[in-house]
Formats: sequence, C-alpha cells, structure tokens
Amino acid sequence: MGLGFDIGRILEQYSGAASGRPPQQIEQDFDDIAQNSPQEDLRDGLSQAFRSDQTPPFGNMIGQMFGQADSHQRSGMLNQLLGAVGPSVLTSVLGGSALGGLLNRGGGQQVQLTQDQIDQLSPEQVEQLATEAERENPGIVDRMSSFYAQNPTLMKALGGAALAIALGHMSQRRR
Repeated sequence: MGLGFDIGRILEQYSGAASGRPPQQIEQDFDDIAQNSPQEDLRDGLSQAFRSDQTPPFGNMIGQMFGQADSHQRSGMLNQLLGAVGPSVLTSVLGGSALGGLLNRGGGQQVQLTQDQIDQLSPEQVEQLATEAERENPGIVDRMSSFYAQNPTLMKALGGAALAIALGHMSQRRR
C-alpha cells in the first residue's frame, strides 16, 4: 500500500458534501494530506475553503488565524496583505491607532512595520484589513492561500468545516 493510495483513500472520504468525521480526525487527515501533497493542490483547496459560503467571511478567517499565529507567521501574513492594498487602505483601518499616525507620516509610500508594531495589531484590525484587501484586490485570496499552503498548521485554527471543504475540493480535483 503506497503513499499515493493512502492519500487517495483519505481524500475519497471527503468527496461528498460532508465527511461526517470528528473534528480531531479531520485535523489529522488535513495534516497527513498537507505533508504529502503538492503545494499547488493544497493552495487550491485552501482557496476554495476561503471562498466557500459554508465558512465565515475571508476577513474573519484571516483575523482568527492572525490571533493564533506566532510572530514570524504574523509578519508573513501581514506582508501578504500589505502587498495587496495601498497605504490608504492601511491608514483607513489603523487611522485611530498609534500605528495610524506612523502611517500618515509615510507620505503615501509603503511603510514597513517592525515586529513590535505587527504584534500590536489586534485580530480584529487584521480582519478589517483583510476584508478591505479582498474588496480592493480579490486576488488576495489566492495569495493568502499560497501563504497558508506553506504554513498549513495555521489553517487548523479555523476548525473542521473549513478543513473538510479544502480536503473535499482536493478530492474532486484528483478525479
């Protein structure tokens, strides 16, 4: 029984609308698939989970994962978001905060935030930033999906439903 057969067997369980599997098993299956699948397949599955009407809005999910991420991951997430929006969007989201004052001094140029500044951001601010980024640049969903395909453990913060949707899409793609 080779590895490819195991992946196919696991993914086959997610080919229907709902897997009916317990959340812990979904997380384990996701870990197994994420470690043994091409990143592009994982990216596409994650993108579908972000766009699904069966999951919370994109911004909400990004904010939730930001709250669960370590400093390095937060920095990577924010760099992806900042690359998708102009400084005006960032200023509008953070305008009332101390960071907003710093951004206003940036003269409309992309401002690099320090790790301390990134760590000051709340998940709610990142949620709002992600929502605005999606509105301004819908391609951010695919960019963030690529980031999370490289950091799949962060996706577990979203729970079994989002993971099952990603696995279900990957299953359909294999057919």
